Amino acid sequence: MNYATTASNGLSEKAVVVPKAAIPWIILAVFAALVPMLSSSLPWLNVYPAAAIAPLAEWINIGMTSFAYAVKPVSRLFAAMLEWPMLRLRDVLQWIPWQVSVLLVSWVAWRAAGLRLTLLCFLAVLFIALSGYWQQSMNTMALVGIAVPLSLGLGLLFGILAHRTKTGMRIVPPMLDLMQTMPTFAYLIPLLVIFGFGPVVGLIASAIYACPPMVRNVHLGLKQVPDEITEAARISGSSSLQQLFWVELPAAIGQIKVGINQTIMAALSMVIIASVIGGFDDIGWEVLSTMRKARFGESLVAGSVIVLIAIVMDRISSAYTERSRRDTKRSGSGSDMNNPASFASVMGLLSSWKIVLISLTVLTLLLKLFNLDQALDTPGWISWIIANLDEKLEAIVIGFGNQLTEIKNTFFFYYLLPLRIGFSQAILPYTWGFDFTSTMRIGYAVVCAIVGFAIHLKFSWRSAMGFIAIAYVLYMGLTGAPWLVLLFAITLMVWQVGGVGLGLFTLCALGFIAVNGLWDKAMLSVYLCGAAAIFAFVLGASIGAWAALSNTVSVLFRPISDTFQTIPLFVFLIPVLMFFQVGEFTALLAIVAYAFVPAVRYTESGLRQVPKDLLEVAIEQGATSWQIFWQVRLPLAMPSILVGLNQTIMYAFAMLVIAALVGTTGLGQQVFVALGSADTGLGVVAGLSMALLAIIADRTLQAWAQTRFGRAELIG
Repeated sequence: MNYATTASNGLSEKAVVVPKAAIPWIILAVFAALVPMLSSSLPWLNVYPAAAIAPLAEWINIGMTSFAYAVKPVSRLFAAMLEWPMLRLRDVLQWIPWQVSVLLVSWVAWRAAGLRLTLLCFLAVLFIALSGYWQQSMNTMALVGIAVPLSLGLGLLFGILAHRTKTGMRIVPPMLDLMQTMPTFAYLIPLLVIFGFGPVVGLIASAIYACPPMVRNVHLGLKQVPDEITEAARISGSSSLQQLFWVELPAAIGQIKVGINQTIMAALSMVIIASVIGGFDDIGWEVLSTMRKARFGESLVAGSVIVLIAIVMDRISSAYTERSRRDTKRSGSGSDMNNPASFASVMGLLSSWKIVLISLTVLTLLLKLFNLDQALDTPGWISWIIANLDEKLEAIVIGFGNQLTEIKNTFFFYYLLPLRIGFSQAILPYTWGFDFTSTMRIGYAVVCAIVGFAIHLKFSWRSAMGFIAIAYVLYMGLTGAPWLVLLFAITLMVWQVGGVGLGLFTLCALGFIAVNGLWDKAMLSVYLCGAAAIFAFVLGASIGAWAALSNTVSVLFRPISDTFQTIPLFVFLIPVLMFFQVGEFTALLAIVAYAFVPAVRYTESGLRQVPKDLLEVAIEQGATSWQIFWQVRLPLAMPSILVGLNQTIMYAFAMLVIAALVGTTGLGQQVFVALGSADTGLGVVAGLSMALLAIIADRTLQAWAQTRFGRAELIG
C-alpha cells in the first residue's frame, strides 16, 4: 500500500494514496453497482439489444453461396483430384492381406525401437485385424495417408515463409492461431458448401487441422539452426535455395520430425469429426453411429481400435524422431553421407528393406493364391466382449444410478450453477429453500467489501479486486451479469496485463461477439470452459506435483498420460456418456479428461528441472521438505506450470465444440447446429467467436508470464 506524508497544523499524518491502476476498477465497481438500478429504464445496459444485432451471418451465407456457385467447376475438379488417390490408396490397403500388414508394421517398429515396441505394435495391429473393423480401419488410414502428406507439404511451405520473409512472420502466426483455435466443425461447413458431400471434405478439414504443428516445428527448427552453419553456407557461395535445402533443412530435421509426429496425430484425431459428413464407412463412423444408438459396448471396441491406431502411429513416429536426434548428436550434423559408418548404416537399412519386401511379397502371393487374405468378421470372443460390456455397463448404471445421479447433482449445484446463474438464483432456493432478501443482498455486499479491504491491507489492491470480482461472478453468474460490466472488466484486465494493443484487440473481439448476438452463448462457453479448465488444471497440477516428488507415481502416470494424449477427441465422450447421460456435467467431464494431461506433464517437468544446487542450499539452511517445495521448487517451476495452464485452456476450448454432442448450450452447440443445417454464416461467426475467446486467453496468459517471469512467450 502506498502512503504519502502530509502536514496539517504542524501535525504529520499518513494518508492513503489510491494507485492509478486501481482507479478504473473503482469506477467500474461503481458502474456495476448502478447497472441493476438503471436497467429498468435502460435495459440495454444489462442485456445487449436485439435491434442492434448485425446480420453478418446472413451476409456470409449470401457471399458463400455466390462464391460456391462461381468456383463449383474448379472445386469439384479439385475434390476429384483428392478423392482419386484416396480411393486408390484405400483399394491398395484393403488388397494387402491383413497378415502382411501386421508383419510389416511389426518390422517397422522393430527397426524404430527394438523388441518392446515391436511386441506392442504386433499385438495392437493383430487386435485391430481380429476385431472385425479391419476394412473400416484401412479406410481411415487411406484418409490419413492423403491428409498427412498434404499437411506436411503445406506446413513445410508456410514454415519456410514464416522463417524467410517478413510478410510471413506477420501473417503466419496469427493464421496458425486462428486455425488451431477455430473449431473444426466451423470450417467443415464452408468446405461442405464448396466441395459437396463426401469424404473429401473430411480429408481437407483433417489437412487444415493437422497443418499448424508442422508449420510451427519447421519454423522453430529453422530458427534454431546455428548461425555459424548458415554463415559457412553463405561464404561457400551457396544460393539462397541451396542454403535452405542443402544446409538449413537438414540441420533442422530433428525438430521437423517432431512436427511430422504431431501432424500425424492431429490428422488421426480428426477421423471421427470427418465421419460426421459420412460417405466413407471408416472407423470414425463406427464410433459415432454406435454412440448415437447407445450401443456402448460396440462404441468402446471401435473406439479402442482408433486408440490403438493412434498409439502405434505415435510410438513408431516418436521412436524414429528420437532415433534421428541421437544420430544427429552422434554425427554432429544432419545426414552425413561422407561418414563411412553412416553410409554403411544406410546401405544396410536398404538391404534389409529389400529382403523384407521380397519376403512379404512372396507371402502376399501365397495368401492370395490360397484365398487366406480375407478380412476377418467379428469373431465370437469379440462379440462376447461386446455383449458382456453392454450387460455390465447397464448393470452398473442401474445398480449405482442413484449414486451417479447424486454425484452429478452435487457437482452441478455446488460448482457449475453458481458460476452460471449466481447464488441467489440457483444454490440457495434449490438446496436450502429460501431466496436472498434485500437485507441479505446488502449484507453480502458489505461482507465482500470488508473482506476485500482486509485482503488489500494484507496483500495488494489487485488481490482485493480479484476477490471482489470472484464474489460478483458467484453472485450474479456469468450469464446473469450485465454484458457491459463483463465487457469492460475483461478489457480492463487484459489492458493492464498485456498493454494497449491487446486491450484494444480484446475490446474489438468481445464487441464482435456482442454485435453478432452471441454474447449469452459466449458466456455459457466461457463458464463451462473456465469451470472445466480450472478443474482440469487443479487435477493435472496435483498429479504432476505428486509425480515430481515420487518416481513410482511418475512411472505409473507416464503411460496413462501418453494414452490420454493419443486418444482422439470423440472417444472421451463414450465413457462419460455411458454413466452420466446427456448434460453439462457430462460435457465438463469429457473436457477435463482431454485437458488435464498438459498440466500433469508441464508441472512435473518444471518441478523436476529445478537446479539441484538450489535444492542443496535450501537443505543446508534447514528447510523442511514442504518448505523446499512451496518456497523453492514451486516458484522456480512456475513458468513451466503456466505453460501447462495455457495448454489446458487451449485443450478445453478445442474440446468444447465436441462436447456440444452431449449437452452444452454455448457457442459449440451453435457451431454444431450450423453444421446440421449447412448454415455457413452461423458456423463461421460462432466458430470465430470461440477462436477469439481462446486467443484472448492465450495472449493474456502469455503477457502475464512475460511480465511476471520475464518470458517472451509460452510455447506448448
